Amino acid sequence: MSVLTILEFPDPRLRTVAAPVTVFDDKLKQFVDDMYETMYEANGVGLAATQVDVHQRVLVADMSDDRNEPLVLINPEIVEKDGSQVYQEGCLSFPGVYADVTRALSVKVRAQDVTGKDIVVEAEGPLAVCIQHEMDHLAGKVFVDYLSPLKRGMLLKRMEKQRRASA
Repeated sequence: MSVLTILEFPDPRLRTVAAPVTVFDDKLKQFVDDMYETMYEANGVGLAATQVDVHQRVLVADMSDDRNEPLVLINPEIVEKDGSQVYQEGCLSFPGVYADVTRALSVKVRAQDVTGKDIVVEAEGPLAVCIQHEMDHLAGKVFVDYLSPLKRGMLLKRMEKQRRASA
């Protein structure tokens, strides 16, 4: 396994719409393993292929404290949404930036696993937020797109200031 490079905003590749996965082979399994390793190394709870400059509809997540509940969704599609929640989100592509975002409280997702088998995942609370967040990446959206222009501008200025301070 290997740790992949995570793209950081404002990299334009984060705006790329991911293509459906059509080949389910050992190369895909290796890529998913690398995504998990990358996510765990960066101390994240979710990662979309777009964030590592692979523009295929693949996301991984693991909300468990012990990092023992890995979830992979390939070609995910939300088939049901319910409720609404405000959740403070962060993103590995936006180091140190957090903001309140309103999303569905629960989602039902149809997807495929790493072998191509059809699966359905029902999630609520933080896992539902994570799935929606990562699916946005696959559509070329980032969480700050949900913020007002003023709030987004303030957050991006803070992020740029942090980046300059650590350079």
